[in-house]
Amino acid sequence: MHLRLGIDLDGVVADFNSGWINRYNSDFGADIPFDAVDAWDGIPSLTHFRHMGEFWTWAKDHGGATMFRHLEVYPEALEALRRLARSGHEIVILTQKPDWAIHDTFAWIAEHELPTREVHMIDDKWRVACDVYLDDAPHQVVSIHRARPESLMCRFVRPWNGPVPGTRDVDNWPGFVDIVRELATR
Repeated sequence: MHLRLGIDLDGVVADFNSGWINRYNSDFGADIPFDAVDAWDGIPSLTHFRHMGEFWTWAKDHGGATMFRHLEVYPEALEALRRLARSGHEIVILTQKPDWAIHDTFAWIAEHELPTREVHMIDDKWRVACDVYLDDAPHQVVSIHRARPESLMCRFVRPWNGPVPGTRDVDNWPGFVDIVRELATR
């Protein structure tokens, strides 16, 4: 069986935290460790920004591009997505982005050759029907699971999210590939 896989970008495929931390340390002479983020929207507690609005204003311009243009890919993410696509599964990108990051996000997807024909930049990701979802945002995991009980909601385990009853925890990309393979053979 071929499945539609709703895949988040930041925190799942793209290493958002290492990206902003690397840039912040460079811009401000700081020394924030890459594993410092342990809370959703906890950036102000690690930086001089008083609130997330100030952070997002800073993130808009980094040498003519937004911060989203320069993120690294998590290890194993691209190979896992390519393996899933070769197996006939549809990779549907579901990402929540500010309007000013749209073009850089498309450029990032193209540069990294993500195996997808479908990209949605959307706040309510549950509006896009998929068989399996993979996300790290606590509010997305809860809302997708609640709105799409017929689908499998997978939480990519990160320090900033916690277990959600009825969802499946994923610790790494090979584990997600195994879950999809298992579901597809039922």
